[in-house]
Amino acid sequence: MTIEICKLTKKYRRGLRRICLAVDALDLDIKKGEVFGFLGPNGAGKSTVIKLLLDFIRPSSGTARINGTAAGDPTVRRVVGYLPENPFFYDHLTAEEILAFGGRAARMDKKHLSKCSDALLERLKLSHAKKQRLRTYSKGMVQRTGLALALIHDPEICILDEPMSGLDPLGRRMVADLIIDMRKNGKTVFFSSHILSDIERVCDRIGILNRGRLLYCGGMKDLPAGTGGLEEAFVKLIENDEGANGGQHLVTG
Repeated sequence: MTIEICKLTKKYRRGLRRICLAVDALDLDIKKGEVFGFLGPNGAGKSTVIKLLLDFIRPSSGTARINGTAAGDPTVRRVVGYLPENPFFYDHLTAEEILAFGGRAARMDKKHLSKCSDALLERLKLSHAKKQRLRTYSKGMVQRTGLALALIHDPEICILDEPMSGLDPLGRRMVADLIIDMRKNGKTVFFSSHILSDIERVCDRIGILNRGRLLYCGGMKDLPAGTGGLEEAFVKLIENDEGANGGQHLVTG
């Protein structure tokens, strides 16, 4: 497995006595060369799981491993590309400068870096603006710059938090096609999204998360019988889970 998550749990303290359970004993395996879509309503714990995978925050218990190595090991970063939900850059820099910084941080050869940068900017329709300051970019252009930065070092594994956010239909199609090409080249892509049509188009398997717990993991064809597609299955799973828990928050203590 490329990504292995075992009994991963994250608790946050709220006040003196209350504890919020953001991720609840999550088990999840993602195979090499797979595109895996991570779904869930707002606050389900998707971004928390991604931050745990990237060692931005530490788990309360459980483990996460990437290519057999603990997620907290610094060597893991060499094989991972990451796009946050809301990428932020110094807006006086250009896209070309951002990618140069990312490539140098990954110790890329200068000539190879320049070639990869030009190819990515062309692919993401940013070549015409590569020398413009990011303050002049639209939200969609900033999002595509963030994706280019995540891919500049040609990572084996791409972890993308809402990669379609802020993109128009053409931009979403562009990113979806890029993800499909990454799969063809043997890359592993793990991404969260609220746009179910994009999930259906590109994913081999999906996971549906609510209250930090995995309600479903599998292929589209394996969705519960009688649900009538991903959207209906998603809504029913979430509604049933909320009903079973009486609308209570994930708080203990």
